[in-house]
Amino acid sequence: MPASSDLFVTADGPLRPADAVAALLVLDDGRYVMQLRDALPNIFYPDHWGCFGGAVDRGEDPLDALKRELREELEYAVESATEFTRFEFDFSRLGQPRVYRIYFEVRVSARAFGRFVLHEGAAFEAVPGPTLLARPNVTPYDAFAVWMHQSRHRFAALPQHA
Repeated sequence: MPASSDLFVTADGPLRPADAVAALLVLDDGRYVMQLRDALPNIFYPDHWGCFGGAVDRGEDPLDALKRELREELEYAVESATEFTRFEFDFSRLGQPRVYRIYFEVRVSARAFGRFVLHEGAAFEAVPGPTLLARPNVTPYDAFAVWMHQSRHRFAALPQHA
């Protein structure tokens, strides 16, 4: 088996796109809590840093899915989450469905962060946005969501167009 850092390029296992949710876990000091994804050949972006979250089960409400995923992955009970953005991906030309990925902003206290227990992924850490965005192994869609979140003040300054 190739080194985990090579899996992103060399893996040939089947991928199954699905509707998903992701948490922009933001600490009081502005750092983002990110997960180092497992080095598995059958997941998107193995051995890359990304947001915590996962698939939305059929008939499940996206916010409920986020709460379930964060309980499963970190033993974290979300008190409040706000939808920040969503991306749509069209896999139809690859014989797969169109799917969405909804990002929720979740504010996390230092105390709650200190109680996180990792159950999925290789590691987690709190990282300043600029440091995270400079890393070469960050899932691109999660990096874009973090960049949007860091840059949200720039969008608010733009006039609305019809």
